[in-house]
Amino acid sequence: MQPPLTDVEVRILGSLLEKEVTTPDNYPLSLNALAAACNQTTNREPVMRLAEDAVVEGAVALRRRYLLRQIQPAGSRVTKYEHLLAQELRLGTRELAVLGVLMLRGPQTPGELYARTARLESFADLADLEGVLESLIAREPEALVARLPRRAGQKEVRYAHLLSGEPAQTEESAPSDEREVRAHRSDAGDDRVAALERTVDALQAELAALRTEFEAFRALLQ
Repeated sequence: MQPPLTDVEVRILGSLLEKEVTTPDNYPLSLNALAAACNQTTNREPVMRLAEDAVVEGAVALRRRYLLRQIQPAGSRVTKYEHLLAQELRLGTRELAVLGVLMLRGPQTPGELYARTARLESFADLADLEGVLESLIAREPEALVARLPRRAGQKEVRYAHLLSGEPAQTEESAPSDEREVRAHRSDAGDDRVAALERTVDALQAELAALRTEFEAFRALLQ
């Protein structure tokens, strides 16, 4: 994508992609909700600490590139934000799920992506997900995903999005066996984390519904 998106712009779009699926009742997002989504400590790599001004600046830049829309729902004074990736890049929900997780968590192996996209989209198996990765790599007129070269001691190929340009190739300082241990622990915990995330998303949606009912009840009493 030319010019490449900044890290903040990628985080904004990735967060909107995620929340559109996991908390549909609260989507599009208000500025406060969008900033909170960008600054989450779960499902984010790296974790960011963005001020609302930085989020607004990134949203304005994305709107100028027709990748984001700013709206004000009827009867509301709150400005809300929604992404336009599906329309502008002509992507389906499966492609958006894979791209969104790469945007939020950086380069990953197919196994990591398969576990982490489960809360956004269902894939029949690992081969099904890898087929989507290949379609994003072969996409015309420009690829959206790249296959990274294997690093020393690394068994699996990793994939990265290209919205910020070519990903930097860095060598981890940890020994290869230590990296493999960490990867094994991460994979083992993915299912448990995904279940907890689904629970949190459901509770957030329930809380939002209760808030809406409370506001309606309070309006009747006034």
